[in-house]
Amino acid sequence: MLRPQWLGMLALSLIVAGVFAWLGQWQLGNAIDTSPPPPGMTEEVRPLAEVAQPGEYLPEPLVGQRVETAGRWIPGDFIVVSARVNDGVEGYWVTGQLRLADTAEPTSVAVAVGWTADRATAEAAASALSEEAAADPDALVEISGRLISDEGPALPPPGADPEEITRMSPAALLSRWHDTEGLSVYRPYVTSWEALGGLDDISSPAPEEGGAVNWLNLFYAAEWAVFAGFAFYMWYRLARDAWEKEVEDLEDAAAS
Repeated sequence: MLRPQWLGMLALSLIVAGVFAWLGQWQLGNAIDTSPPPPGMTEEVRPLAEVAQPGEYLPEPLVGQRVETAGRWIPGDFIVVSARVNDGVEGYWVTGQLRLADTAEPTSVAVAVGWTADRATAEAAASALSEEAAADPDALVEISGRLISDEGPALPPPGADPEEITRMSPAALLSRWHDTEGLSVYRPYVTSWEALGGLDDISSPAPEEGGAVNWLNLFYAAEWAVFAGFAFYMWYRLARDAWEKEVEDLEDAAAS
């Protein structure tokens, strides 16, 4: 084990184990949040621009944050999204494009304005809201609700209407919106606190508050510690096997 090649292997094992130990320490640092968000933070109504910016992903602690903003509805951009569950009942959301006021460049956020269990009711509400917006396109409206992460677009199931939108994705809605040239769009969307167009309120309870310990990261930290120990074990096992083979060869030579 004290031969140059095995001492070189030991040095390599020390380097590998050091890298694993550093990764374990990094995971351990991420596993324990030393400054968790205060309880009830998501229930404090904050301006949308303070919580997120257009094009940015919503950080985990801010998912479900109550926000408020103001803007005008874009006529013709009230779209029905299906497969929306409200208090255990599947139905439909009506969503709209809210062009925000007081922004340096055109900026919009998708807003779910209400829920219904009936498609015909949802389509009628979407049509009525579009007509109302077209009648007064400059009307300023104030919206308060929860800010939720983009669910991501998805293909409809086989045999379904290819135009059907089953996931709340601003990216998918953007492809159907009007007046989008040079438009900045928020990745998350807002569920309105009060329903519009005669629809039912969207059930949007406060998100569960997480603990200060991320157990998955803690598990990863333990894994890296095991890997560091395994690097030493591999060196010891290889060196011992080589030594035992040499001893056997010497014994065979002596016996012959």
